[in-house]
Amino acid sequence: MLTTIGFDADDTLWQNEAYFRLTQDRFLQVLVDHAEPVHLRDRLEAAERRNIAYYGFGVKGFTLSMIETAVEVTDGRVPATVIADLIAFGRALLEHPMELLPHARATVAALAADFRLVLITKGDLLHQERKLAQSGLGDLFHAVEIVSDKTESTYRRAFARHGTGADQAMMVGNSLKSDVIPALQAGSWGVHVPQETEWAYEAAPAPADHRRFHVLKTLGDLPDLVFRLRDAPHS
Repeated sequence: MLTTIGFDADDTLWQNEAYFRLTQDRFLQVLVDHAEPVHLRDRLEAAERRNIAYYGFGVKGFTLSMIETAVEVTDGRVPATVIADLIAFGRALLEHPMELLPHARATVAALAADFRLVLITKGDLLHQERKLAQSGLGDLFHAVEIVSDKTESTYRRAFARHGTGADQAMMVGNSLKSDVIPALQAGSWGVHVPQETEWAYEAAPAPADHRRFHVLKTLGDLPDLVFRLRDAPHS
């Protein structure tokens, strides 16, 4: 019996990664005289991965990783003006208007009356709260969980608190690594809605032949899948 649906936020309900890509391009431009773009991109990605354990996910950690990379590739000689630019890039990311992805509002609204909806997202607390407020979707969710990471235990706890257990829940998101695989491990359905742009950190192989794993072309296809699973005698 399906009673609860969890939604990822960034790049599932609203645009996110595209803005990070644009900011990364600006980072490469201001440091073009100090290192090759490919080298800079690799160094920045390595810094991001290394710093997740310290700063978590989100814009603040990304900004600190840009600054750290700039210091490293210039052997500590990075101009203060460049540091100021990188801080401004991070602030612009935080202040960027929230942009809902296609079908997000209609899909959430179509499911809100029949299921408990839980927003489960990771990132900067204030930033995620601000985007949710701007989205106009907040009233449609029964609960919101802004977490430091997404693991099997994350979904077990969230669906126990806000639903009827992980085995009667579904998680929907664009990331196999964060949204789908750990939810399947917790016993939930996992629905992958891929986006054109994906952070390399979130890449993972798709589960093979898992009966609760589904892939949708668009978020707009979710209500049909949900109601079909709910009405099936043995889903």
